[in-house]
Amino acid sequence: MSRRRTWLGLVLIGLLALLPGCASRPAANGTTTTVASVIQNTGSDTLVNLALAWAERYMPAHPGVRISVTGGGSGTGIAALINGTTDIANASRAMKQEEFDAARKNGITPIEFAVARDAIAVVVNPSNPVNGLTLAQISDIYQGKITNWRQVGGEDRPIVLLSRESNSGTYVYFLENVLRLGQKSDILFSPDTLLMPSSEGISAEVRQNPNAIGYDGLGYVTSDQKVIAVAQDPDGPYVKPSVATVNDGSYPVSRPLFMITVGQPTGQVKDYLDWILRDGQALVVELGFVPLR
Repeated sequence: MSRRRTWLGLVLIGLLALLPGCASRPAANGTTTTVASVIQNTGSDTLVNLALAWAERYMPAHPGVRISVTGGGSGTGIAALINGTTDIANASRAMKQEEFDAARKNGITPIEFAVARDAIAVVVNPSNPVNGLTLAQISDIYQGKITNWRQVGGEDRPIVLLSRESNSGTYVYFLENVLRLGQKSDILFSPDTLLMPSSEGISAEVRQNPNAIGYDGLGYVTSDQKVIAVAQDPDGPYVKPSVATVNDGSYPVSRPLFMITVGQPTGQVKDYLDWILRDGQALVVELGFVPLR
């Protein structure tokens, strides 16, 4: 149902992009009508459900604004910002220097706003007896150095690796901060890793495959997945992701989520971002993410 609702919301709100920008036009009876201003909002699949919820809550109270929300991944949103085809790019990672450089070459100065926080949860099938892993063990698993659950205290079963696709900001963050442990490195995912196009794809495979391991934003973890406790080192503590453990810094794999604008926002875009950073934070909690305050 959540997947169906997401895509239905994307279609309904995305259709609003067909409207022109805010303008006056003559009606048939000679009067003048005002066409709503459209804010284009593109990018992170991690943020897409939250962005949809914000748009759906904001628009009824602001009838002069229409917000078109689409996903596609953080890389897609940032590319749209660089090309000047979106007002706001959603990203579950910070922009890379080369992306900043490409934007500036096009006369665009990107401004990043942290709009929520998130934990990346490591998930397995509920039948898996493994309860905790260190960051180093997770890194070795995803590099293909550890290939059997028996090597980390589980059953004698092969490990099936699941990951988001490389255009995903979650993929980039996991690569840099878990596989590479925050170090400058050329370490890559094992070639046996199955790249999934969506959070729902990872969830579905984990539910049906007792050998699978995946990772996803905290807001996409469902009750039919088992969340692994993660430790910085073997001495612990082993910590599960939650609002509390992100806020107190004890969960080691957390990150900010961004909305990126074309220069300092003005007008309707500024008003919308101000609302997100104030009243919109209540929806952050409802959708399973971590508010800024």
